[in-house]
This record gives sequence, C-alpha cells and structure tokens, in this order.
Amino acid sequence: MSKKIRVAILFGGKSAEHEISLRSAESVANAINKDKYEVVLIGIDKTGRWLMGNSGVSLLNTFNPKLYKLNSSNTSSVALVPQSGGNLSVAGQSNDSQNSIDVVFPILHGPFGEDGTVQGLLKLANIPFVGASVLGSAVGMDKDVMKRLLRDAKIPIGDFVTVRAGEKISFAKIKKQLGLPLFVKPANMGSSVGISKVEKAGQFQAALAEAFRFDNKVIIEEFIKGREIECSVLGNDNPIASLPGEIIVKKGFYDYETKYIDESAAHIEIPAKLPKKIIKDIQTLAIKTFKVLSCAGLGRVDCFLTKKGKVIINEINTMPGFTNMSVYPKLWEASGISYPELIDRLIQLALERFEKEKKLEVSYV
Repeated sequence: MSKKIRVAILFGGKSAEHEISLRSAESVANAINKDKYEVVLIGIDKTGRWLMGNSGVSLLNTFNPKLYKLNSSNTSSVALVPQSGGNLSVAGQSNDSQNSIDVVFPILHGPFGEDGTVQGLLKLANIPFVGASVLGSAVGMDKDVMKRLLRDAKIPIGDFVTVRAGEKISFAKIKKQLGLPLFVKPANMGSSVGISKVEKAGQFQAALAEAFRFDNKVIIEEFIKGREIECSVLGNDNPIASLPGEIIVKKGFYDYETKYIDESAAHIEIPAKLPKKIIKDIQTLAIKTFKVLSCAGLGRVDCFLTKKGKVIINEINTMPGFTNMSVYPKLWEASGISYPELIDRLIQLALERFEKEKKLEVSYV
C-alpha cells in the first residue's frame, strides 16, 4: 500500500472570520478520503499561535455555531521555517518525520490567512498549498484593488468609492455619485463582517465606523438591483466553472447571520433557474475574473444579474467557506463533483502547481 499523503489542515487565525474557519476545517477533516490522506490539524488561535495536539486540535462548543472555539489544551506550539520542506518545528521536540507534512490546506478566511500572508510563509517553507498564491490571495482579499483590476480588464462591476482612515468624506457627494441605498464595507474582510446597508443620511457615519473597526480602508458601493448569483471555479491554468446558484434572501441582505447562523433567513437555489445563455455568460465571466486576479485552485465568484440580463461581478472569494451550509462545495456537487472528490482535486491541484513551479530557474549566472 502506498504511503498516505500528510495533509495539514490549517485553520482559525487572527481574523473576525475565525469561527467560520473552525467550522470549515471541521467539515473538510470529516469528509477527506482517509484511505489516501493522513490529516494533521493545526489551529491558529486569535493571538496568532500555531497549535497542534497529539491527536489533532479539536473544537469546543460545536453544538452551537455562535460558540465554536479552538481547544488549546494539550497542544504544542508549532512553526514552519523557510526551506523546511514541510518539517514542522514543535516546541520541546526534536524534528523528525512524524512532524513532517506534504501539503497544506489553509482553510483560513479573512486577514492573516486569505490575504497572501500565510501563502507567503508556505512558499518560503517550500511546501505545496491549496488555493491562490501570494498575489492572487492579496488582490482577492482587497476589494479596492480587486475592483480596479477588474475594471481595467473591462469586466463589468458596480461603481464604488474608496475611503482611507482619516479622510474626510461628504455624504452628499457619495449620494450624488452612487445613489441610495448603498453598501459600506471593510476593504479587507469577508463573510459580510462589518458590512452595512445605508438607506438614509443618519446611517452613514455609523456604517463607516463599523467598517473601520475591521480595516483602515473602506469601500462604498452602489446598490445593484438584481438577482444574487454565485459560481464556483476550480483549476489552475485551465479552470472550469460550476453551475451557478442563486441566493434568495427573505429579508435584509446576505449578512453574517444569514450565511452562518440562521438557516431560515435565506434560501440557496442550486442550480439557479437560468437560461442556458445566461449560465454560459456567468461561467465565462467567472473564469475570466479568476484568471485576471491571478487565482489558482479554487475561487467563488459572486455577481448580480439584472432584469435586462446583464451580469455584474461583485467579488471573488479565494478561500470560500467549506461548512455544511457553504455554497462553493454545494455548487460542485450539483455539477457532478462530490465533496470528498472536490477536496481530493484541490489537493492534487496544489501538488501539480508546486511541481510546475519547482522547474523554474531560481538563479541566473
């Protein structure tokens, strides 16, 4: 029997999306093919410490999605160092093969994980990892930079304004440019954390304050009336797109509570009821978005479909959620790829990219 591939599932992190990452990691760890892969669970606590237990890092309070917590008892601090080739440095232990890993699945959402920081560390450690590399992760996380690149590539997006901490901004000018309602968001955050819908002047400053809690750069977006459509992308150089799905929110907008806590607040129609031509348009734009933003492995592209049939790209998520409520795996399941097979493909794509990059010259004499 061939040796199992040791997959480190990296989760948690210093992010407002910490708890979502815990739930995603739990789902992947439960679904991964245990005959092919040996799982090593590495949790990152909210201070940034990497923790690995004797039998993996476990979770607490899994009975309540609002109370998910990393169990830091009976764990050892671990670290990856440059050019380690996957050998983990474990506090108080000598390095040996038992502490080595072959590939990392960084199920980290938001800053300090999905933004290129961890990806840079993994590249320095010379180990394969699932998902976009440094550049793709960084531009996919920063909505301001992402939208500028999409706009330059002539991909249809909504109008937006970027505001940095300390800048003065006139609500009257914003209203004139973007209209009402509008959305205020942290530039570097996901899972609808820190997002507010502004429908009148009295809500604007509070919305800005909420967004600036999570980032020093905020984007203000025009409201686009249309159906909310999501499409999953899978691959490296030749990515493919799933059937699209539609988010049908019963009230308000698709916020954190609706996504992860209250299953009754929204309905996800998979696949979306759309004409074949519209499906093709969405898939084509999703793949183009994926390529323009230098993504790899996986991505979920969110867009709007107007009454006139125009597709407008909202954003990409380079490490979308993998919980049992998450859209990314559900879209692939509807497209013929099961959850365990999807995980397998993502790991193989990581290994494939790593082998390709190994062939690049690193010196010039």
